[in-house]
Amino acid sequence: MTKKLLTFALVLTTLFSFNSYSADTKFNKDKDLLLLNFDLKTDVDDVHTIAALDLILQSDEFSSINYYAISGTYGIQAGLYVPADKLFNIVFNENWTDAHQYRQTSINRTIKKINKTLSENGRVWITEAGQSDFTQELLEALTGFGVKYTKDQIIVVQHATWNENETSVDALAFAKKQTTYIKIEDGNKEENSSPGFNNKDYSVKQLENPQLISSKAWIEANKVSKKYNGVNGRYNNKNIADGGADFSDLVEVTYILDITNVDTVSDFFAKFNKTNTLSKKH
Repeated sequence: MTKKLLTFALVLTTLFSFNSYSADTKFNKDKDLLLLNFDLKTDVDDVHTIAALDLILQSDEFSSINYYAISGTYGIQAGLYVPADKLFNIVFNENWTDAHQYRQTSINRTIKKINKTLSENGRVWITEAGQSDFTQELLEALTGFGVKYTKDQIIVVQHATWNENETSVDALAFAKKQTTYIKIEDGNKEENSSPGFNNKDYSVKQLENPQLISSKAWIEANKVSKKYNGVNGRYNNKNIADGGADFSDLVEVTYILDITNVDTVSDFFAKFNKTNTLSKKH
């Protein structure tokens, strides 16, 4: 075989392997675990993301998925934390843990969830609404307890270059080496391959309407955002300050769950925002 033909064959093999692997890496609602990592530091966009996520978790299609949420999964970035415990309780009930105040306890709780999923031949999908430092700690703890995993069993999805820059060099390298690390395009922008979930003109005040299923979540999210946005040196999210929407970190969830036709903020609420008569516990 000539060098040119050999190179062509290798390219075809690579493409075939990638496509067959991609086809296989779909979130399995019967076996897989969705880990929701929220840094909550220092931007309040996570607060909007959690409230928007409430709609997905109450939808008929995704109300039964296996998930676990973690607050305070920040990396090395400076700035103050945004406390949102009440919002976590509203949206996730008891299905979350506080890594801001109880980091080791949260690691222990989370790796139990991961181990159970892996032992039942499921995969773990991690949404990095922040940095990968906590992910590194989780995986090192798994190894410390003798839990073995392969790269295709742990999938990390990240959308923001800023988040990567605020991750310690070691943690980012570790995540990329030890997991299937997927970088998608930025959810703050429209007209790319990710939805654009940052819009200064979409009023989130209307989402407090008690006839809507996530009204309690949005009332609390708006309260937390008003209290902490730009306060004491925290990042000032201007779109949220002006009453707009920014749940850009939700694009990792829509990617993992293969949610389509939600390219804009308006599209998302048109698809998921229903009245209380359709509400269900999650």
